[in-house]
Amino acid sequence: MKKIEHIGIAVKDLEKSNALFTKLFGKSPYKSEAVESERVTTSFFKSGPNKIELLEATDPASPIAKFIEKKGEGIHHIAFAVKDIYAEIKRMQSEGFVVLNDIPKKGADDKLVVFLHPKSTNGVLIELCQDFDKHN
Repeated sequence: MKKIEHIGIAVKDLEKSNALFTKLFGKSPYKSEAVESERVTTSFFKSGPNKIELLEATDPASPIAKFIEKKGEGIHHIAFAVKDIYAEIKRMQSEGFVVLNDIPKKGADDKLVVFLHPKSTNGVLIELCQDFDKHN
């Protein structure tokens, strides 16, 4: 793993949360987009070299909606940048981690993503991500 790529925060209302984080960071999100595969709308903020992703559910049955229903708003996942996501999937599986999607899918911010189940990572949902253009 190269670095923490971003921290994902589940929110009920993206517009209100964007306003809150704009005040916090002193600048607006640099990017917003819908991610159909995850049934969310996201926005990204930068704070120095770090990124924060806000995620709002677009479907009451989405993982983010279920997370908020169960735990409330808050940190949803920590994403790590990887050089070769396919090699990392094999490595994670060989180390005994539960990989939620064996085949990476297109995520937000031009990334290929895969998730590790929190039951195998001390209760923290881990996302592995690789720049989309570096694999295609």
